[in-house]
Amino acid sequence: MTLDEMNHLNIGKRTRLRRLMYKYGPGNGRMLILPIDQGLEHGPSTFFANPESENPDFQFKLANEGNFSGIALHLGLAEKYGLSYAGEVPIVLKVNGKTRIPSDSHAMSPMTASVEDAVRIGADAIGYTLYVGSPRQVEDMNQFRRVKADADRYGMPIILWSYPRGEAVDKKGGKNSLYAIDYAARVANELGVEGVKLNVPGDDPKRRTEQPAPYDTLELSYEERVRKVIRSAGKTLVFFSGGSMLSDEDLVYRARVCLEEGAAGLLFGRNLWQRRWDDALSITKKLTKMMSEL
Repeated sequence: MTLDEMNHLNIGKRTRLRRLMYKYGPGNGRMLILPIDQGLEHGPSTFFANPESENPDFQFKLANEGNFSGIALHLGLAEKYGLSYAGEVPIVLKVNGKTRIPSDSHAMSPMTASVEDAVRIGADAIGYTLYVGSPRQVEDMNQFRRVKADADRYGMPIILWSYPRGEAVDKKGGKNSLYAIDYAARVANELGVEGVKLNVPGDDPKRRTEQPAPYDTLELSYEERVRKVIRSAGKTLVFFSGGSMLSDEDLVYRARVCLEEGAAGLLFGRNLWQRRWDDALSITKKLTKMMSEL
């Protein structure tokens, strides 16, 4: 799926997505976003690997000098640290979030900002986390419906962090199974968002049979799993996350596969800013070079 194929978009959403996908970052219709919502979602321990990264200026500087398409973060960090980079680093404003202190068995992210806040600070997109399969999904989807109504009115594109969570998900192969992530991809398309952030599905032979049929018999390669969830996302731009720290070789390989199979971009955070500055900038340049050449 490309931006030019999304002929259902209103002019505001198309304008903002075009800025993110062509004016900034690799600039060829791909998007590279640096997320820094992990401080809320995972806690301060996420910065231990690189103490410098505890200061959000580290990520803003990396997004600027590394030629990212934008940075994804919560309102407090945008207002406190983003002024020096206004007009230089586009913002994807996360409008909901939660801590990891409670169990994910009944996961739900309350609102932390509004679409109006995003417009006020000059953001180019909204980020919303939806926990697919959580027992609280009725509440979650109703909350999202109100966000979408505002986003449609203001011409703000939405990127959905579509994450399978909850006790039912755990009993059907787990949150990283093909069944769960494929379902999350389809949900994003059904809900009408412009972009969806997904993890690449895993394939644990020990848990494969826990998934509902026919997923319990599928033995797909890494490339095939990526292709499957992109197809399920339909007319939705797909962005894959990087997850936990990988070697340079694994990171670039996985990124290349995702893009070659049809992803519109990458939302890589910890894999980049948990590194020391020189290393973080170096691997970022490898990614942006690869993305610009595909």
